[in-house]
Amino acid sequence: MSGPAPEASPSPYPLGLRLAGRRVVVVGGGAVATRRVPALLDAGADVLLVSPELTPALRAHADAGRLRWEPRRFAVGDLDGAWLAHVAVDDRAAAAAVSAAAAERRIFCVRADDRVAASAWTPAVTRHGPVTVAVLGGGDPHRARAVRDAVRTLLSARRGPLLTDSVEERDPLDARTASTADASGAGRGGRVALVGAGPGDPELITVKGWRLLTEAEVVVTDRLVPGLLLDELRPDVELVDASKIPYGPSRAQEEINRILVDRARAGKVVVRLKGGDPYVFGRGGEELLACAEAGVPVTVVPGVTSAIAVPGVAGVPVTHRAVAHEFTVVSGHVAPDSPASLVSWESLAGLRGTLVVLMGLKNLAAIAATLIAHGRPPTTPAAVIQEGTTATQRTLRSTLGAVAADVTAAGLRPPAIVVIGDVVNALTTP
Repeated sequence: MSGPAPEASPSPYPLGLRLAGRRVVVVGGGAVATRRVPALLDAGADVLLVSPELTPALRAHADAGRLRWEPRRFAVGDLDGAWLAHVAVDDRAAAAAVSAAAAERRIFCVRADDRVAASAWTPAVTRHGPVTVAVLGGGDPHRARAVRDAVRTLLSARRGPLLTDSVEERDPLDARTASTADASGAGRGGRVALVGAGPGDPELITVKGWRLLTEAEVVVTDRLVPGLLLDELRPDVELVDASKIPYGPSRAQEEINRILVDRARAGKVVVRLKGGDPYVFGRGGEELLACAEAGVPVTVVPGVTSAIAVPGVAGVPVTHRAVAHEFTVVSGHVAPDSPASLVSWESLAGLRGTLVVLMGLKNLAAIAATLIAHGRPPTTPAAVIQEGTTATQRTLRSTLGAVAADVTAAGLRPPAIVVIGDVVNALTTP
């Protein structure tokens, strides 16, 4: 005779937390926290992050003043005044201590290491403008993600399978690398997608880019990728923060290339998620060539580039009828007088169209002086847009002759786009 059936666990009570201005404590500064913090910041939470070390992405949030960082281990007093706690550490004993302290204070606690021991769960989330859909799968995160993905597809008003790998949909470069991969035995089942994540707003990733992100087993990201995209990754996805690789720029790129190739050769679906577009100063070409030489199939998914999108969102069209019939995009990370510069600033000074400078804030004074010295009028309108398309976007309008000093006075910081030309005032002048 069989005994009584075990009772089913009670269903969780779904609730939308309004966290604006309310303290949320996050313990841990690694990959899990990197994925969870952006959603908390987006909700307006007053985030206290407690961890001896941070990923570069989290450090950027701290440096920008979006959260408060305590560079040490957790102390019970950290929970004073908190409404919610997130534990994002691998040490189960440390995690248990935080959740026990939270329980004593009747503070709900999310635990990345143990869903059963947690008093709150993070749902699988998809966002469409003002609509947020959160799915709890009865303790099964795979079920929750599957339902979430179906809802997202429905809301996007698109048809077709969620997960496909049809020949018709593969990138032409796959054909270039497939024969090499088959011949060598490398890359069977594994592949790499170079995906542009857009300029900062997570909704500006392309539908194809998002779909590939949902298929990914490994995501290699950088600091300019919208954090909310990382919040939607499956918990079992390996997240590699490329900005944390401990080498100089050249060696770091070699290491990124190695990671892409090694993971793909191990049969993994790898997404290299890059801010903006992979080929606009994103070194995507180097990564594609490294994969091609290794026989790894590659798909390239273009992204919305900040060079056009950020000015546009700030009310600055890069072209406008009877104002500008051309625009030029240049990198300003190398000073105009440096032997390493590949930009002909003298030629740019003679153009009548729009000049868009990426990564140029550090050298803005030298860039402006060089353009003026070669004939661009100092009264030329100029604009600087910091963190464009995000909730923290700031826009400064000035002139070429004064813009560098105005940026310093306003305390603007990277990432920022500089636009020089009459289009700056095209939509503001009657």
